[in-house]
Amino acid sequence: MATLFVSDLHLDATRPEITAHFLRFLATEARTADALYILGDLFEAWVGDDDPSDAGRAVAQALHGVADAGAPVYFQRGNRDFLVGAAYAARAGFAILPDPAVIVLGGAPVLVSHGDLLCTDDHAYQAFRAQTRDPAWQAQFLAQPLQARLAFAAQARAASQARQGELQQAGTMETITDVAAAAVDEVFARYGVDTMIHGHTHRPAIHRLTAGGRQCRRIVLGDWYTQGSVLRVADGHYDLQTLPLAL
Repeated sequence: MATLFVSDLHLDATRPEITAHFLRFLATEARTADALYILGDLFEAWVGDDDPSDAGRAVAQALHGVADAGAPVYFQRGNRDFLVGAAYAARAGFAILPDPAVIVLGGAPVLVSHGDLLCTDDHAYQAFRAQTRDPAWQAQFLAQPLQARLAFAAQARAASQARQGELQQAGTMETITDVAAAAVDEVFARYGVDTMIHGHTHRPAIHRLTAGGRQCRRIVLGDWYTQGSVLRVADGHYDLQTLPLAL
């Protein structure tokens, strides 16, 4: 058995095949895992635990099935689904972890994170993140009617896509939206770990680096709507693979 890590599924009604792909994964390999960690952006957008999406209901039922089968499920909020709350966690049978969090794998501490906190060169996003993580902002937003929240999510998605287009045109997309080396070094130093696992950047890789005089490892998960990225950890081995769409 292995401990499984995924992130950036971005499940959405416009990509039903990806939801079906994830549901098959939950019905098969995930049920026999030691544990399943979802490191953010499970959904393309989440406007509150009263979100009416079919994907939200189906995924909650499937995740609860994984937990019921004996594989604990852990979730970190991402930049798309930071409003996932206790009500949805109860329906899905998972525990919500802070971001970042230190877990133990094979007797060693490992830091897990969605990864957006590491992208400190993206100043506009960090300002938006700080605003939307404020409890007062969230309370005010969740008090709005559902249709108003859905409209806000659609506008935010359009604005994000437009900004990505501008960054690509300017030739700065790769640097601004990736992690900053100084932020990575600071996290390794602050938490004293040798291994970090995160998503968000959609650039799957296992990076070897020196931080604080230690040999460290930063493992980046890929997304699911282009590659189906899964990290399997068993007996001290870290295996980052792409899960074929056709199971």
